[in-house]
Amino acid sequence: MSKVGIFFGTDSGSTRKVAKQIYQKLGDELADKPLNINRVEASAFDEYDYLIMGTPTYGEGLLPGLSSECQAESWEEFVPNFDDIDLSGKKVGLFGLGDQVNYPDEFVDGLGELYDCVVESGAEIVGSWPTDGYEFNESTAVDEDSFVGLVIDKDNQASLSDDRVATWVEQIRSEMGL
Repeated sequence: MSKVGIFFGTDSGSTRKVAKQIYQKLGDELADKPLNINRVEASAFDEYDYLIMGTPTYGEGLLPGLSSECQAESWEEFVPNFDDIDLSGKKVGLFGLGDQVNYPDEFVDGLGELYDCVVESGAEIVGSWPTDGYEFNESTAVDEDSFVGLVIDKDNQASLSDDRVATWVEQIRSEMGL
């Protein structure tokens, strides 16, 4: 059985913390330690049949990166690599962090942008997440009636994060066949 690769982008460290929670729930028999996307080459995805990718949303719907005033490169700078990445045959779970109170019109839009890149590269997406329990106006991370992946709002719903992560990890384990 192939291990799961976990990749994240972050500036403040919150997305890294969620990635670590996911890793701990999966265990080191199934998953490798999470890696910051600014420290890997695109070829790292080739090592896994199963991927988990996470991103925060900055400001008004931006992926983390230099133009969103992050201190280091992140998903924004990595995205062009998706033009040359073939994720066909890979199952990918996505997670995103956002603030539904201060950014209700672009809530977790970074997750929506990452989703588009991964789908265009041929991946099968697993782990859709219900929009119930969130209050927002718009999000590019909604497909039909669900988010395209796990959504965490540490700013306004921190007390729900642990349960959401645990539930989602069990869901993707089943959907990935792990």
